[in-house]
Amino acid sequence: MYEFAIAWDWMAFAVRWLHVITAIAWIGSSFYFIALDLGLRQRPGLPEGAHGEEWQVHGGGFYHIQKYLVAPKEMPEHLTWFKWESYATWLSGFAMLCVVYYAGAELFLIDPNKMELPVWGAIAISFGSIVLGWVVYDLLCKSPLGENPTSLMLLLFVVLVAMAWGYDQVFTGRAALLHLGAFTATIMTANVAHIIIPNQKIVVADLIAGRTPDPKYGKIAKLRSTHNNYLTLPVIFLMLSNHYPLAFASEYNWVIAALVFLMGVTIRHWFNTVHARRGKPYWTWLATAILFICIMWLSTIQPPVDEEAAANAPLPAGFTRFAENAHFEAVTETVSSRCSMCHAAEPVWEGIHRAPKNVKLETPNEIAMHAREIYLQAGRAHAMPPGNVTMISGEERRLLVAWYESAVSGAAQ
Repeated sequence: MYEFAIAWDWMAFAVRWLHVITAIAWIGSSFYFIALDLGLRQRPGLPEGAHGEEWQVHGGGFYHIQKYLVAPKEMPEHLTWFKWESYATWLSGFAMLCVVYYAGAELFLIDPNKMELPVWGAIAISFGSIVLGWVVYDLLCKSPLGENPTSLMLLLFVVLVAMAWGYDQVFTGRAALLHLGAFTATIMTANVAHIIIPNQKIVVADLIAGRTPDPKYGKIAKLRSTHNNYLTLPVIFLMLSNHYPLAFASEYNWVIAALVFLMGVTIRHWFNTVHARRGKPYWTWLATAILFICIMWLSTIQPPVDEEAAANAPLPAGFTRFAENAHFEAVTETVSSRCSMCHAAEPVWEGIHRAPKNVKLETPNEIAMHAREIYLQAGRAHAMPPGNVTMISGEERRLLVAWYESAVSGAAQ
């Protein structure tokens, strides 16, 4: 059964790889078309219905692109749809959520110090909140607020900050920021699947039928596309945050998330303005730098830790087999001497200010709960300690392997 841990870790890697590839495709095409749209030039003699054109050079050739605000008079023979990049990014991201956070809910999703939840309850809150987020957002866009884009964006920001705080009250810090990213990414993909593409299909159907398309469909799609434009960079930050405890394991991680959304606005405003040839708003650089400095400062505020409560917290049932294993005493001694100088509430290794990925290995319970990570990172692989700086021996690595595999094999019998 211990082979399952290796196979599962490789599957997680494969899904993450797919997610990164599809995200590059989606975000790349999104950024390209936003820049293209803003850089269009108008000139006399454009075809009827054309809003503007752009000449570009790439790959040794020239491209002449024209945009129609509604549609051309006739349906083109060949039409490329940009939708699967978005769909594949969301599907692969949701697969990662299942593999890492649902399958590993007791370790990565649930924080009993915040809220004691059964695994099924935590998963239900996770999935339900993501779906509900899209429903609420869609209703807001279709309300009279949809006619006032600025007010709508401000209200959306308030909703996102509230969700950041709410997720942090329920889940681990790592899961809280990841879920905020999933919450936002779902809105973005649903915009494509339920608004932008269907509206474009209505326009195509009108062209085929010889009807004049209604310009309202383009206007609606443009609003949702603008939202996606400003939300993209914060989503990337939130998806990367699980690798940086200074972001997700901070006392004010939800405030950090809020500031990141503001940084997304300032950064995109710079690019949007430059692409539209409306000047260079250098103030956005200063605003972004100030926001990032605030984030760094917030990350230094340590959350209060009840060390006695943490030490006496009961070990979840699924991890008792590792603590009851015959090798556990020797493993505890090895981990304490080779790993805990960094993987601690207050690391003593120079240059390490937070436990890597917020994995603490100071108590027997913490070691048992992270048995799989210890097995994969320091037993089967030699990723930990980095560069083997604490000189863990081959015999000690074999001990970690024997401990995990015998505990898993024993439980399976």
